[in-house]
This record gives sequence, C-alpha cells and structure tokens, in this order.
Amino acid sequence: MESIFAFLFKYRPFVFEKGHFALSAPWSMIGIVAFGVVVLGALSFSYTRVRGKSRWQDRVILGSIRAAALAVILFCLFRPKLMLSTVVPQRNFLGILIDDSQSMQIADQDGARSAFVARTLGSPDSALFKALAERFQLRFFRFSSTADRVADATQVRYTGRESRLGHSLEAARTELAGLPVSGLVVVSDGADNSGVGLTESLLALKGAGVPVFTVGLGRERFEKDIEISRVDAPRSVLLGTSLVVDLLVRQNGYRGSKITVFVEDAGRIVGSREVELPPDGQAAPVRVHFTVTEAGPRVFRFRIAPQAGELVTPNNQQDALILVNDRRDRVLYFEGEPRWEVKFIRRAVDADKNLQVVVLQRTAQDKFLRLSVDSANELIGGFPKTREELFRYRGLILGSVEAGFFTPDQLRMIADFVSQRGGGLLALGGRRSFSEGGYTGTSVADVLPVALGPRAGSDSMPFFAEMKVEPTPAGLSSPITQIGPTEEASAQRWKTLPELSTFNPIGTVKPGATTLLTGSGRDLRSRQAVLAYQRYGRGKSAAFTVQDSWLWQMHASIPLEDQTHETLWRQLLRWIVSDVPFEVTVTASRDRVSPGDPVTLTAEVDDDRYFRINNAVVTAQVVAPTGEKQTIPLDWTVSRDGEYRGTFTPKAEGLYAITVSGNQGSRALPPATAYVQATPLSTEYFDAEMHAPLLKRIAEETGGRFYTPATVSTLPEDVSYTQSGAAVVEEKDLWDMPILFLLLVGLVSAEWGYRRKRGLA
Repeated sequence: MESIFAFLFKYRPFVFEKGHFALSAPWSMIGIVAFGVVVLGALSFSYTRVRGKSRWQDRVILGSIRAAALAVILFCLFRPKLMLSTVVPQRNFLGILIDDSQSMQIADQDGARSAFVARTLGSPDSALFKALAERFQLRFFRFSSTADRVADATQVRYTGRESRLGHSLEAARTELAGLPVSGLVVVSDGADNSGVGLTESLLALKGAGVPVFTVGLGRERFEKDIEISRVDAPRSVLLGTSLVVDLLVRQNGYRGSKITVFVEDAGRIVGSREVELPPDGQAAPVRVHFTVTEAGPRVFRFRIAPQAGELVTPNNQQDALILVNDRRDRVLYFEGEPRWEVKFIRRAVDADKNLQVVVLQRTAQDKFLRLSVDSANELIGGFPKTREELFRYRGLILGSVEAGFFTPDQLRMIADFVSQRGGGLLALGGRRSFSEGGYTGTSVADVLPVALGPRAGSDSMPFFAEMKVEPTPAGLSSPITQIGPTEEASAQRWKTLPELSTFNPIGTVKPGATTLLTGSGRDLRSRQAVLAYQRYGRGKSAAFTVQDSWLWQMHASIPLEDQTHETLWRQLLRWIVSDVPFEVTVTASRDRVSPGDPVTLTAEVDDDRYFRINNAVVTAQVVAPTGEKQTIPLDWTVSRDGEYRGTFTPKAEGLYAITVSGNQGSRALPPATAYVQATPLSTEYFDAEMHAPLLKRIAEETGGRFYTPATVSTLPEDVSYTQSGAAVVEEKDLWDMPILFLLLVGLVSAEWGYRRKRGLA
C-alpha cells in the first residue's frame, strides 16, 4: 500500500507527515489571472454554442468537470512544495539500542532474531549500516534491565534475563544529553517484563524532542507453542494443607491435544492434572491439587513436557516459592449452648497438629465450659472483653449464641477482629444464629457474607427445614469443599451425603461474596446458601448455615472409616486461618529474582491490639546462602501507617532468609520471616512473541515510526527528516506528482466522454 501511495504522490506517507505544505513562485499569479480570464471566456463561448441543444443539467456537469480541471492546473501553477527539516550529514548523533535479552535468540523468523542484527547492524558493509553511517554519527547501546554503551553491535551478547524498555530508553537519552540527537532506534521484540509503565519515559522523550524509531523482530504469533503464563499460589501455608493452585496455560498449534501438568517438589512429583487444550490463541485455566508434606521454604515446579514441534520450551514450566509453616494456629470456638457440633468439630481436627480449637461453651447463665486452653486463666472471664485477648487467636467461630449476649463493644470488636486484625470469622447455623439470633443491624452483620433480614420464626414455633446440600461450580473446584481425591470424585461424594437441617433461612448473599454450597428442600422457598464467604477489610468471613454437620459423621449411611466430615472441617478451619497476619509481617517485592536484581522488603508493624505503629525501630537481617549476614534498616514510608521499607541485592544464587525484628520503646516486636530465592530466571521466554502494539505506541507517541525487517530499508531516510539537532530546510516539489497528471487526464477524458454520450461533441 505504501509503494502505491509513493507512486501516485511521488513521496512516501512518512514524508508528508514530517513536512509542511507551502506555495512558491509569486510571479505566477499574473499568469494565473490571465489564464483564468481566457478559460472563463472559453467556457462562456462553449455554453453559448451548446445552449440550443443541451439541458441545464449538461451545463452543470460539464462546468463542474472543467472547473475541477482548472483547479488542478491552478494548483500546479502555484508551485506547491513540501518543506522538510533534514539533518546535516555527520553533524547529528543517532542512538541505536539493541535488545540484549535471551528472547533475541529465538529462531522464529529467518533464523534467530539476533541474526538480523548481525546482518544489518553488525556488518559495516550492510546497506542499512552504510546508509545510517553516511548521515549520522552512530552510538550503540545494548539493553535488557538497563542500557549500556558498547562500541558496536558485535558486542551484544543476548544474555539478559529481563527487558526494561522504559528504563533503557531513559538511560540512553541521559547518556546522549547535550549532543545534537536526531533520534533513537530500538531494535527489539518489544517484550517488557519490568512491570513498570512507559508513560513517564515516553513523555520525557517527547518533551526533549527525541523521536524513537522501533524495529520489531520476530513473529507476532508462534505457530506451535505451549506456555504456563501464570501461577497463582499462596506465599505461605500450614504444613499438611491441601493446596489448589490456579495456572493459566496458553497455546498455539495444539488445539484439542491432551497434555499433563505436573507438580514437583525437589524433583518429586506431588500432583498432576490432565488438560485438553482449547482453540489456538486461547488460555486454559487449570487447577492442580496437591498436599504440602514438608516444612520450610519449598520451591514447587509446575511443568508441562515439551511437545513435538514446539518452538520455545523454557516457558513450559514455572516455579513458585511457598513457605510451609509447621506451627499450631489457634481458633476460638464460642458456642452458646450444648450441642453435638462442638464434640465432632473437635474430633475432626484432633489429629491435626497444626490446628488448635479452643472451645468456650456456655452451659448455663454466666457458666462456661473451657476446652483445650493453654493456661488456667485463659478465657476465665468468658468471651474476651479486650482486643488484646481476642486478637491472640487467628480464627473465630461463632456458634448458636444470640447477639444480645455481647456488649456493643464486643460486637464492634468482633468486626474489628476481621477488618483490622485480619482474622477469619466463621458463623455457624443454629437457633440463636444469624437473624434468629438478633444479629440484623449489628456490626457483625456487616462482616457476614450473607444478607440478614427479619426473624423467620418465633419462640414458640422456630423455623426449621431439612435440605440436600450440593456444591456450586465454585464449590466443586474450591480446596475447602473438595472431599474427594479429584474434583470428579468429590462431586460424586457430595451426591451421596445425607440431608442436614437448618434453623436459619438465608435470603441472599452479598455482592462480591462467593457461594460454595447450597441447599434445597421442601420447606425452603428457594435454594439457599449453606457455605459462603467474602473478604472484609484485612480478613475474611464465612457463613455455614446448617446446624448439624455432625450427621455426615454419624448418620447410618456413613461408613465408620469415612473421613468426609473430618476432611471438610480440617480444610475449612485451615482456610479460615490462612493468610492471617501477625503483629509484624514482611513481604518481598519478588520471591524469586535473578542474582544482582534489587529486592524491596516491606514490613507492616502493629501493636498487640493491631493498631499501626509509626515510631518503631525496625531492621531486617538477611542471611545469604553462604552464611553471610547483612543488616538492612527499614524506614517508615510516611505514606502509610505502620509500613516500613528497605532494599537489598542478592548477589549469589540460592535461598536468602530474611528476619525482621525491632522494638517500640522498651517493647520488643515479635520477629517475622520471609524468604527470597536468587536464581537465573527464564522470564524472557514467556510471552516472547513480537509485541508490535507496544513498539508502535513508543514510535507514535514520540514522533518516530515502526518497522519490520521487510520495511526497515527506509529507516535512514525517515530519520533524516527531523527537527532535532543540526538541520536544514529542504524543499520537495509537488506540482509534478503523477496523481495530478492522471487526475487532469481523467477529467479531460470524462468531459469528452460525456459530451460524446450526449451528442454535444
């Protein structure tokens, strides 16, 4: 299309974009006026000759054609020109940035992408190199995480493990600051995995008047490739947790094929999932289930075996660093009346060494039974009355206890337990739960994932319904409600469980809440939520609206050895306490980095009431794989209460242990631990197709142009038309464009043809 435009209009579109239109030769005005008088006379004479046998429509059409022909002639007589600013040869500098990352070694188009660089910019004898060197003084840069000056293109090694386009452009612009720069040329596949936007860098280049000309290498779409593009795994879990990790698998060329995703822990396969691949170009969500059986920082590998004909194989696997904690998380279970749920929940988690359910059961007015307490004074006064006492627990279960039992401060404290402390709340069904317990309109009702309405029954006739419990689509794939070894086995097991009962008709769940289990029965107007949850502030809440889940253990149809009830409650309580923060938490900006890449540590510091602390002295001790220790001060960020940050750079490969500690006055803060793995990453092989939209954006927003290997031959001429650096004004005639001659011939032919058709010739 561009060649056709250049044939008709004499110059390529880019020349017109860079030029300014102007008219020249003022002396021609006299000739134009004289010519106009002659033409007008001729037109008048012509109309007089044909008036007797022509219609007025003929005169309008013929007059319009002749006027158009006259306009073309007048345009040519005005001597139109394009005024362009062009560089003075060898007076300007041109920066050439060559992508030095590993993805440039992918052989997806006429050999490796790096081969194009070697042919065109690495050899002084190439036509492109000669044309650029004749016009500019060339300055070469190689870039991956940043831009480094090199003597020529032969010094690019293609070993970079990440691409930071914005940072590299800014580094090159700074290096050339103060010189007459005509522009920057970026030769790359367009990958940018820095996670930082380009807007600020492009605005700086545009403000400095430095256009960027981008050359895109590689294919925009691989013919055959499979990639694990994303892994969503928790950063930390309890030992023995049954994990569900979400993956995203992209593919081209293998539609309908069945592949297996393997999960490995230190080379040992701990899980797998067979997947049928979707149509080309689409991503397939995959969920893999496995159980963590060893404590400490574990690197789990998610892998797909290379397929026949696959172009890139390093993107077939991704690793995730998960901290497996071997500790005992404490859950407070407050029950308002004696009932079987207490016994069977305790029995379900009794063998779980990582869960401790502390029971406070009301047996009579102001009398309580305490079970599994750590000391004689724990809960001696009943339900906690202070934040410090309640916030020691990581989870809270509210059984069949009415809202009127609590003071307004305690109800607010329960809500704060979720929103501020970040704890997990589970509300169980019962005669004194939800609306029947008077929670409508309280602070606790705001936290719950279900909407509470007016009370359904009465003291003399309470509501009661039996229902069959079934998982929702979300429940079939959730780790909480998977009660079989596979999703299919779990779905079948749910169909065989006996009915349960409820005292609490639940109308709707709140927007944003997720329903995992629903129930239906003859005494229910519609299907109601049995198990639902939502995020609330820093924590989460769940509602389990049945009052006799123990039947899934003791019903006559349940075999004695069946573990369904135990499995469900262990998974539910482990989920309740998962991701619950301690007083001090520390996270790294990235769990896995390449050696030499900086890591930002962020600590959140609370007191024992979980109010943020801004006046603490916080430090991080980093222990390298070699045993070398480094102390990093963490400073308050000022922008957020209780947030402290610091940076360190891992140099050697291996696992770095980070321990954050500190004090607030004379009070020592409890330590927090995190881990970072330094290892050569294969980031460059993910999403490794050529990113034409990004390269086009860079060119368009800075005043440059985008090229491919097929169109790059026009680059030297295009860069010459610049207003940056030392430049002169060049005039290009437009009066002799072929389009004008063809238009004039067409108009004359049209007039002759029309007159002949109408018999006026």
